[in-house]
Amino acid sequence: MINFTRYTKLYFLFSAIVISFGMFTLFSKGFNLSIDFTGGSMTEYSFDKDTSTDAIQKVFDKNKIEVSSIATQNSKRAIIRSTAMSETQELAVRKDLGATQLRFDSVGPVLGLETIRKTFYASIVAIFGILLYISFTFKKLSYGVAAVAALLHDLLVLFGIYAVLAKYGAEVDTLFITAVLTTMSFSVHDTIVMFDKIREYKKTSGLGIDVLANKALTETIVRSVNNSLTIILMLVPLTFFGGDAVKFFAAALLIGTITGTYSSPCIATPLLVLLERRRPAR
Repeated sequence: MINFTRYTKLYFLFSAIVISFGMFTLFSKGFNLSIDFTGGSMTEYSFDKDTSTDAIQKVFDKNKIEVSSIATQNSKRAIIRSTAMSETQELAVRKDLGATQLRFDSVGPVLGLETIRKTFYASIVAIFGILLYISFTFKKLSYGVAAVAALLHDLLVLFGIYAVLAKYGAEVDTLFITAVLTTMSFSVHDTIVMFDKIREYKKTSGLGIDVLANKALTETIVRSVNNSLTIILMLVPLTFFGGDAVKFFAAALLIGTITGTYSSPCIATPLLVLLERRRPAR
């Protein structure tokens, strides 16, 4: 049996360093919000001849459309973010540019704000639902608190590292929200497996919570890591070799999978042990 809980302080210190770095980046640099949240239009064009950003800007100015950014992958391909355009306006811009449309997404500002609001409410409801469900299932609030703490740990790590990736073009869009909700589910899934083992051993022995936790972790850690590796081995090539539409989504899932695998044995279980130790004192 491996004494995992012996290194609790080291686990917490490592997580604190990673989260602190991520939060510093997040609050100093912020996220790149996509049009899903800010409202506006994102258009991608390809050109038959070399076209400069100045030429693109002049066409949008001519059509009285405000441009927020122009990203050129090469002289014959560009992604433009602007205020919301109608299909008629986009057609006029395309004709003036003499370009071929590769993508056109447009979201009104009201819909963007509504998306943010619904995402926030959905996350809060999910977190409280998980707290109540686990506390009821294991008949102790400490189990629910430990699981939710590990979940919040995973979310903070994901947000912080994604804020770093924003420097390389990562945007917060609906795919990122999907990755966040998937991370929440994955984190709790692994934690429940370990908690269930602890409960199983507790019913058949009078051992202390430290011994029960270490015994459960020793038995389940290999299975958890192997399960995660099957996901990680799929997400790594998508992250590095996937197209623009999926690589950052895959990166977010990869971060969530790794931190979810780490948090169950290194955050949730040690925290449960600490909470259970305090019960007799109270």
